[in-house]
Amino acid sequence: MPAPHSASAALRAGFQATLPMQMGVAPFGLIFGALAISAGLPGWAAVAMSLLVYAGSAQFLAVSLLASGAGWPLIVFTTLIVNLRHALYSASLHAELAPLPFWQRAGLAYFLTDETFAAMQLARQQQVQPLGAFMLGSGLCNGGSWLLSTIAGVLLGQSVPSLASWGLEFAMVATFTGIVVPLLINRAQIAACVAAGLTSLLTLSLPYKLGLLLAVLAGIWAGMLVANRGGVVSAGVLPTKPDQESI
Repeated sequence: MPAPHSASAALRAGFQATLPMQMGVAPFGLIFGALAISAGLPGWAAVAMSLLVYAGSAQFLAVSLLASGAGWPLIVFTTLIVNLRHALYSASLHAELAPLPFWQRAGLAYFLTDETFAAMQLARQQQVQPLGAFMLGSGLCNGGSWLLSTIAGVLLGQSVPSLASWGLEFAMVATFTGIVVPLLINRAQIAACVAAGLTSLLTLSLPYKLGLLLAVLAGIWAGMLVANRGGVVSAGVLPTKPDQESI
């Protein structure tokens, strides 16, 4: 199927590409809404957080710290560490989105989540244009789902207090596994994934989610190390040229 080359078609393609990921996002939002209620956060505040902050892992961490009585400086610093990966996301997309006006790039930055970034990688492979419209469609799909599921979680959390302990977060893990694995097409990417995964497991007990930052750094280091050793090659395939990246 040819890649869309009109703004409206790219917008629809972004929405459709992100829609299957909501099987993981929606349960995650339900859990957040319920957890926020059980932590004593007013329902309106939980919904406002999903609308204004729009960062699932940071929201979970912030609610947990609020419940434990942590001060605002600690909450801000910790959520900053957790969300540092978004700086890498934006750097990766800079070349494609740089031609857009600043106000458009600033607006799209709001929608830059894990799910939308994953969808953008697929759009790159399929050479979808304009990429900004695709990103907007993806963000509207994911952001709308996150907000609606948070509202549902708040409502259910008031009547089903144990909802947060049902283990629904497994849907998010399964969804991201399905997203990431097809994108691993060469040895450098596989090395980065393995290094980041092992590091996250080994550093799981570190406070303030510092293990996440270490996992990112380990993944970058491993990927660059493999990529610089004779060129990036597809998994299991020897290169025909030193600079061959994939086949």
